[in-house]
Amino acid sequence: MGDRAVHALEQAWLVPPRLLLLLLPLEWLFALVTALRRRAYERGWLKKEHPGVPVIVVGNLSVGGTGKTPVVIALVRALEAEGMRPAVISRGYGGTYSGVQRVRADSDARVMGDEAVLIASSAASPVYVGRDRVSAARAAVAAGASLIVSDDGLQHYALARDVEIVTMDSSLRFGNGHLLPVGPLREAPRRMAGVDFVLERGGKEPLTALRFVPRHFRRLGSDEIRPPQTRDFDGGVHALAAIARPERFFTTLAELGITAQPHALRDHEALSEALLRSLGDRPLIMTSKDAVKCPASLHPDAWVLEMEVLFPEGFVESLLGHLKRLNADIARETGP
Repeated sequence: MGDRAVHALEQAWLVPPRLLLLLLPLEWLFALVTALRRRAYERGWLKKEHPGVPVIVVGNLSVGGTGKTPVVIALVRALEAEGMRPAVISRGYGGTYSGVQRVRADSDARVMGDEAVLIASSAASPVYVGRDRVSAARAAVAAGASLIVSDDGLQHYALARDVEIVTMDSSLRFGNGHLLPVGPLREAPRRMAGVDFVLERGGKEPLTALRFVPRHFRRLGSDEIRPPQTRDFDGGVHALAAIARPERFFTTLAELGITAQPHALRDHEALSEALLRSLGDRPLIMTSKDAVKCPASLHPDAWVLEMEVLFPEGFVESLLGHLKRLNADIARETGP
């Protein structure tokens, strides 16, 4: 499907369906398969496995663009600050790896997936990719992890979990309310009733509101940083984003007073050498997710806008209390 067709479909998901109603039989089939699969795991007809340490799943109900991976990074950093030993498991979307692999900060994003490499380069905790999340979790525990954080995987029911965190976008929410392919949802909105925490990007409710604020600009390939209010980009820049919602990145730059020529690519798309060299010497600003795919040598003045995730008040404390109770329960179950 071409870029224009994908964009048109995403826009159609945000309004009451018209022509998409022709796909209702496919939505009914998708809903039936999804419901039967979940019921099979709930009833024990399909096997769920638990790795023996607390499992936190960070996921969403809709397709793409809710800030899930930055939330995982911020969450892992908060857990590390409490002296815990978390490990992250990821699908490694777009990667070409096989089996279960440990991801390093300098791993090739084309092999391991851009999101997995971004997490590995942003937190001290180990990251493992595996299409089978149960196997990835086992590998992490065998290496010493005391806690598993799954980047995505809300619908990966083979992995038993203790905490479910759903991220959503206040401007998109559930779209037109329909499941794929008529709407953007992987599961019906009533699924929200069973999760432990909801984090709503741009939301107004204090207990769920999630904020992303510009932290600083970092020169690609170095430790040089500039504040968000810098005037060094007043001459105009190129802005590049290969994320689910690139317009959000361009809007952030505009709010910082930066005039940018936007270059929107498909989510996870590789950055070609030809594209980067065609931009000339004018400064280039990109997202953190794109930076892990871009060698600094391919552009003479490339910068990364790094964002800070601000959790709702009391969220981290509530999660830590939940984990403390979980660890006590697991100790009782496995003790003599």
